[in-house]
Amino acid sequence: MAQHRISHISLDENTILWRNADIEQERRVAIYDLIEENTFKPVRSNAAGHTGPYRLHLSVQDGRLAMDIRDRDDEELEMLILGLARFRRPIREYFAICDSYYQAIRKATPSEIETIDMARRGVHNHAAELLIERLEGKVETDFPTARRLFTLICVLHIKG
Repeated sequence: MAQHRISHISLDENTILWRNADIEQERRVAIYDLIEENTFKPVRSNAAGHTGPYRLHLSVQDGRLAMDIRDRDDEELEMLILGLARFRRPIREYFAICDSYYQAIRKATPSEIETIDMARRGVHNHAAELLIERLEGKVETDFPTARRLFTLICVLHIKG
């Protein structure tokens, strides 16, 4: 039976230079939610007969996202490399709105928090759509999975 999903995900800890408690919580939640429910079907691996589940390792190499896709036994299936130039602005916007959100939850009114959260979701949704577009023909995935993957891509871009 096909299990087109991610069963394990890891981030290159050498890529992440710094993160605060809020970002660490975002990372933990994104990984937990991703493992609990996701759709991830690498096109080439599937064509070669691999049906999952998959182990995924994310890193940034030479300014590009490296997606190391492996089978359940940790044997390499394929390495996808995505240029990150089109993600620079959404990543920058996401960090800015998250900073505002984290500050707001400590001192703002509920309506102010809701307004900032709506903006944060908008940036996040746009970036998820962009990721789905960039993965087209490489990995079939759904919107919630793309949103969580974008969160993890952002974590890889924290420079301190």
